[in-house]
Amino acid sequence: MSKRLGWFLAGGLLVALLLAGVVSSFASGSPDGLDYTAREGCTFNADGEITGGTCMAQQEGDHQLADSPLADYGIKGIDNEYLSTGLSGVLGVLITFAIGGGVFWLVRRRGQSAATATDTDQGR
Repeated sequence: MSKRLGWFLAGGLLVALLLAGVVSSFASGSPDGLDYTAREGCTFNADGEITGGTCMAQQEGDHQLADSPLADYGIKGIDNEYLSTGLSGVLGVLITFAIGGGVFWLVRRRGQSAATATDTDQGR
């Protein structure tokens, strides 16, 4: 890997970590477009619970990973909401970067093995 590519990847990782760790704390807590559409037609109390009407949100339930350590944009066991959200974002970036890097490493290694096998088959 060239030095230039290494600096580019490190810079990109640093920007992603800063965005995930700092900027994520300022994200809106309001429902996004899908949530808004799913809630259309129902009435809600001050706590956001459905009190009447008919809407898709009445059918919603917890997903299979609702009890996982990183559910709901935070880390279980950390009471500070900003710290929990920031660390969750940083951990997500690192996991994604590690998986992506691992996949690219495997593909590159496999490509080199195929090229070596082809060279050997052709008597080079």
